[in-house]
Amino acid sequence: MNAFLSITGRVLIALLFVGGAVQKILDPAPVQQMIAGIGLPEWFVWPVAAFNAVAAVCLVAGPHIRLWALALAVYCLFTSWFHWQLRADPWQVTIMVKNWAIAGGLLAIAAQSPRTLWRGWQR
Repeated sequence: MNAFLSITGRVLIALLFVGGAVQKILDPAPVQQMIAGIGLPEWFVWPVAAFNAVAAVCLVAGPHIRLWALALAVYCLFTSWFHWQLRADPWQVTIMVKNWAIAGGLLAIAAQSPRTLWRGWQR
């Protein structure tokens, strides 16, 4: 049961990052505008989209699930700063808090033993 819950949780969290990658690829303009608004180059959207996609797959399938969970947690905390810069819009504050919650879930994944993280794939 623990392995099933671990895999299910990782898949659900990974779906957020897959969706983010797809959104950035299909309609990069909103993210490019936000990135440019804080002084970063608009082309930065492409490595971010690639990171979202690769990290989502690796969070579920590995390798190094714990490392990817930590990297994604840092990413969520870091991107919260961007949303805080737009705090005049209450929706951006909600997104920031959501990012903190996702980071918490990712830290819980990182805290799992490697045995728990992989047990579900062995059956």
